[in-house]
Amino acid sequence: MPDTTRARIQQEAARLFVKSGYHGVSMREVAQAVGVTKPALYHHYADKEALFLAMLEGTLAGLSRLVQAANSQVGIRLQLDTLVYELLASAPEQRVGLQLASELRHVNPERRAAFEQEYRRVWVGGLSRLFEEAAARGELRGDLPPAMLARAFLAITYPLVTGAPTSDPQGTARALLAVFLDGATPR
Repeated sequence: MPDTTRARIQQEAARLFVKSGYHGVSMREVAQAVGVTKPALYHHYADKEALFLAMLEGTLAGLSRLVQAANSQVGIRLQLDTLVYELLASAPEQRVGLQLASELRHVNPERRAAFEQEYRRVWVGGLSRLFEEAAARGELRGDLPPAMLARAFLAITYPLVTGAPTSDPQGTARALLAVFLDGATPR
């Protein structure tokens, strides 16, 4: 089977998991939605948990690409602007990833812990490194830990990828980034 079968499996499985939750989806339903047999589905994924984690790993790979895109820019303002733009551009996928991640509690504790550790390394760690390097260049305050800045950035940008899109996503993104970098008080 071509690699596109794996992509179709993940796309249909994501749709089903978002709609019905982890326990509300069977491998039989996924196979039917994709138009393959159960044995063909099991050829690609050992079980439902492996399929579920593969989808989350795809989301994590997307977050890694966002950090790489930001890292390719010069200066923290341009880096964060790029990151926010890419978050907006991938918002539908990010929403699916967040919905899937909310179902992680149903996964084997060891596999869940491994995924969560990799998430922290790739996403939070990648953002922390951006802030650490910016502080070293004198672009950010040096008295705030990079991990704290990463968490604050995630908290302030979370609305960009949750819920219904705003009527002016670019304007919202610019405002959130301005508050993050410049504060909300007048100068």
